[in-house]
Order: sequence, then structure tokens, then C-alpha cells
Amino acid sequence: MLHFISDLHLSPQAPGVTRRFLDFIGGKARDAAQLYILGDLFEVWPGDDSIDDPDDTYNQAIVDALRSLTDTGVKVSVMHGNRDFLLGEEFAARSGASLLPDPYVLSLPAWQFVLSHGDSLCTDDTDYQAFRTRVRAPVWRASFLQQPLAERKALATVLRQQSEMAKLEKLTRANYPLDLNPGATDDFLRQHGYATFIHGHTHRPATHDHLVDGIHVERWVMSDWHEDQGEYLCWDGVQLTRHVLR
Repeated sequence: MLHFISDLHLSPQAPGVTRRFLDFIGGKARDAAQLYILGDLFEVWPGDDSIDDPDDTYNQAIVDALRSLTDTGVKVSVMHGNRDFLLGEEFAARSGASLLPDPYVLSLPAWQFVLSHGDSLCTDDTDYQAFRTRVRAPVWRASFLQQPLAERKALATVLRQQSEMAKLEKLTRANYPLDLNPGATDDFLRQHGYATFIHGHTHRPATHDHLVDGIHVERWVMSDWHEDQGEYLCWDGVQLTRHVLR
């Protein structure tokens, strides 16, 4: 059995989500052979050294929870999101998780999936794509991580606030494209062998049927988590199903 989650945006400011995640890690997640976290596990990740921040133990608590799960034998794979793209090898080592490339093809005996956070296919949002290209560049990453942790945390907070303000401003524009580009998505499905596509990012949970080259291809959009509700997808070897966590 496989479980999939995304867009938890964990932070001390979301205690309900944190509690629900910890309950999931200590409960339902242990029924799975593997848990896939497809981006934005954290609301912000200023660098792996934040795990040992003496002034803030939140990240360490989450990493320890993941470790408690991987120590039971459940495999955990984490993909970068647009909020936590600085998750690195120290995080992986401490949590026992593995870092996944985006996209990632998951080939199983009975089915094939392609996994992604999903933000790279929102190609119509040119402002965001320019920002994504800039902050994902190795030079930017190296320069950012060289700064003291306190400065990185402050800058990350500013960037997050700017991102939220920009998103609100875009929502005021009529028909501003914040979803996946249809043509780019069909090309993506074609390039990955018409595999069932699982992603997050858009916070618009749904199951879509794409007709690509005469082939019906499913696209499962995962839900973001809220203070009163979470969601995971479950593959039991035969079918994919949604499950609500309250």
C-alpha cells in the first residue's frame, strides 16, 4: 500500500495541521509500505541547519516524527515544493527520507504513475516561473545558504509574504491563469508514457480525465491541508482512492 500527500505547509502558525500530520504519521501512515510527500511539506524551509536552531525546535520535531515513521520500516520519499525547495541531504539523513526528483516516474507491477509537485506546469503564470527559475539556480541557492540562519529566516518570511500578496493580487485579475497550462500538461503526459499523473500545488483537489493522442489519462490533484481537515491518496495495488483526515 502506498500513500501520497502534499501541500501541508507545516508551521507553528498552523497547529491544527501540525497535530493532524503528527496523528497521521503515528497512525494511518504506518499502514503503508511507502509514503510520498509531493512538495510543500513545510510552509518555509530556510536550510537544513534550521533543524538544530536552539531558538526554534519546530523543524526538529517534524524531522523526528518522520524518523519515527521510517524507523518502523515505512519508506518516505519527499519532493521539493515551491515553499521548501531548500530541503537537503541533512534533512534526508536525519529524517530517514529520500529526496525525489521532480518529476518522478513510479513504475509498479500493476500500474505506472508520474509524480510532480505541479508548479513547473503553471507556465502561464510568468511572474512565478521567473521567480522559480531564479531561486532554483545553484548560484542563488549557494549564496542564500551562506547567510546566517537568522537572516535567512527573516528573508524567507519576507519572500513568503510577497508571494501571498502577489497571489491575492493575481486573484483580483479576471481569468489570471494560476492552474496548470493544458497544452503543457498534455505534453507532460505524452512525454511520460500516458502514466497516471499525481500532483499538488494548485490547492484545487479533483480528478481529471485527459484525452491525449486518443488515450484517456487520469490526473489526480491532491488537496492542501487545513486546520480542520487533511487528505491522502492511497494506492492499494488495484485502485487509487482519496481519504479525508479530520
